[in-house]
Amino acid sequence: MYKVDNPKNNYKNVTHAFFLALAITIAEPSTILPLIIHHFSDSVVMVGIFTSLLRGGAITIQLYAAFHAQAYKRVLPYLGKVFFFRFLSWFTIGASIYFIGDSNKPLTLFFIGVGLFFFSFTAGFGAIYFKELQAKIFSKEYRGKTMANRQIAGAIASIISGGVAGYVLNNFQAPQSYAYLFMVSSLFMAIGFGTFITIDEPPKEKISKKEKNFKLFIKNAIKIFKQDKRLQKQILAIFLSFSYLISMPFVILKANSSFELTGWALGGFITVQMIGSILGSSLLWRRISDYEKMLSLAFVFVILAFCIALVANNIYSYALIFLFLGIGLDGFNNSSMNLVIEIAPEDKRPIYTAIQTNLVSFGLFFPILGGLLLKTINSYNLIYGLSITLLAIGLWVSLKLKTL
Repeated sequence: MYKVDNPKNNYKNVTHAFFLALAITIAEPSTILPLIIHHFSDSVVMVGIFTSLLRGGAITIQLYAAFHAQAYKRVLPYLGKVFFFRFLSWFTIGASIYFIGDSNKPLTLFFIGVGLFFFSFTAGFGAIYFKELQAKIFSKEYRGKTMANRQIAGAIASIISGGVAGYVLNNFQAPQSYAYLFMVSSLFMAIGFGTFITIDEPPKEKISKKEKNFKLFIKNAIKIFKQDKRLQKQILAIFLSFSYLISMPFVILKANSSFELTGWALGGFITVQMIGSILGSSLLWRRISDYEKMLSLAFVFVILAFCIALVANNIYSYALIFLFLGIGLDGFNNSSMNLVIEIAPEDKRPIYTAIQTNLVSFGLFFPILGGLLLKTINSYNLIYGLSITLLAIGLWVSLKLKTL
């Protein structure tokens, strides 16, 4: 008989998070990635576009992935293919920076964009398979703990990665330093992927019969969305949580114009954000199995971060911003995944996951809005204020979820 909450699966789950975070922190969308893009382009709009590409490519494929996944008894074989293409995309970014670099900046920027898009695009499949797997192998209470453990492990890895990134950025010339970070980190990513696919996965007992075609699947998905009022409100709250992205990629650019931003300072901000993640996961999120409450608290921390951003003018105030962001963003990630798992029927879980992820993921394009506003009005406080307003609305919606 299959053992739910197997500690070995927890260890592999956490190991995957550690090595994945060790890898992708070098392109953290609030710190390093904006500076990389800014090296190859002076446009703040381009910074917003590329920040969106890192995560936004998944939107295009979520529902199609769920169309197939609803009939799978096991998802790990398919997840292995996703991991291979994510590794290849990440390594390609580093290789293009190394071999092309400043000799042809537009071409380098093109390959960075392609790599980021396919890294995110394949994650669209991975997100469906990952959540399906988490629901199958862990109970509600244990799942909250293992996700908190993942976040702690990821935060520790990111602190290490932040230190390494600071050292590399301080001791090697750009853009070669960026290339080294991407290529080396892809090897760490491969270790995490290789560990995760050895998880013991049970066959799914209740599966849905796949529709005759994708068009019919879309019709059924729309019908589910229209009928489930709780799902609608939940999606609205989580979508509004992404409004932090209107401002987040540009916080580091404002800091860069306020004081000298060294490689060590940049690495320090990453470290502080990850310390926030560890504090949030160890002291708050792993102790809360009420995921509606978790979502509301996460809103509060992120709102506080941008309130500080309105008046920040030195390295210490910016460190506090990234500390609160670290706490809040982990709360968003943990609660959003568990909320959809909790309300979805077992046989419809991939569909519910895809509906929520697909719709809320449009929030991943908020950095483009922020970039356009910043270019047009040239006011950081305006985009900070817009983020705070939308986050406050999201907080209000999240507080209403318990009544549904």
